[in-house]
Amino acid sequence: MIFFQFQNPWLLLLLLVLPLLVFQVRRDYQATVHFPSLATLKTLRPSKVDLYAGLPFIIRFLAMTLLIIALARPQEGHKSTEILSVGVDIMLALDTSGSMRALDFMEEEKRITRLAVVKGVVSEFIENRPTDRIGMVVFGEQAYTQCPLTLDQGILQSFLSKLEIGMAGDSTAIGSAIGIAVKRLKDLDSTSKVIILLTDGRNNAGTLAPLQAAQTAKTFGIKIHTIGVGTQGKAPFLVNSIFGQRYVYQEVDIDETTLTEISKITGGQYFRATDLESLKNIYKQIDEMEKSEVKVIDHSEYKELFHYFLMPGLMLLLLEVSLSNTLLRRIP
Repeated sequence: MIFFQFQNPWLLLLLLVLPLLVFQVRRDYQATVHFPSLATLKTLRPSKVDLYAGLPFIIRFLAMTLLIIALARPQEGHKSTEILSVGVDIMLALDTSGSMRALDFMEEEKRITRLAVVKGVVSEFIENRPTDRIGMVVFGEQAYTQCPLTLDQGILQSFLSKLEIGMAGDSTAIGSAIGIAVKRLKDLDSTSKVIILLTDGRNNAGTLAPLQAAQTAKTFGIKIHTIGVGTQGKAPFLVNSIFGQRYVYQEVDIDETTLTEISKITGGQYFRATDLESLKNIYKQIDEMEKSEVKVIDHSEYKELFHYFLMPGLMLLLLEVSLSNTLLRRIP
């Protein structure tokens, strides 16, 4: 990260003194000389004399401004962070099946899809874990790695923002999602390996059973937290009909028994999110549960920039003195 700073910023207060210089020069210019007629004065003072007479002052003003900035010691800094120990490795397994179109969540008094809510909450979760490697698996009828484990939050957030409903199919392959996430984590050397699986349905696709996948995760020391997302009862879906768009209510079908068992097998925990606030609280709880001590060293290097102001300032000051005593010398 590159930044700019002044080593002695309080010296910039001297810039407030410069207006006094303007006032002093203007007062000096108010001195008058009496002539018997304006015609004589015009012959002695051509129209460009006033412009030339003020030039030394302008140069002196610029010179003093540059010298004051140089005294404040402007610096260009470069800051880098070195992580000395490995934190938690986290794979986010997110359901993008067709049922994520349900509009049973509210944000600012407006109905939004389950996936839209999940993307916003997961984005905040990622921001709060800058020292952990995080990856992403998306699943529907199929499951695949959307983003491998990375410390680059910008890339991960970019992949998250591109998630769309149905991008992996409309069914729900929970077992396959766990299997892909385990494959990404099993050989890594880290203090903790965690899968956070979020779904709004039950396993109805894929060839790997969820509980079998959970047993595999347990073998490799991987903990799985599961989240069931959706309101209790029926959820509204917006559909097109011959009368235009209308809401159709369908029963929420979350296999909480299987999700609870998956977490129990691996030492994780099952959560149920029925609204935006509960979903935020769930990710906050997981964030606090999966903390690790990470040693971080900040390196900062500074490049002095004062000479870029000092040299021009001195040159302008010498120019002002030279002009004031030669070509633009004033005679009292």
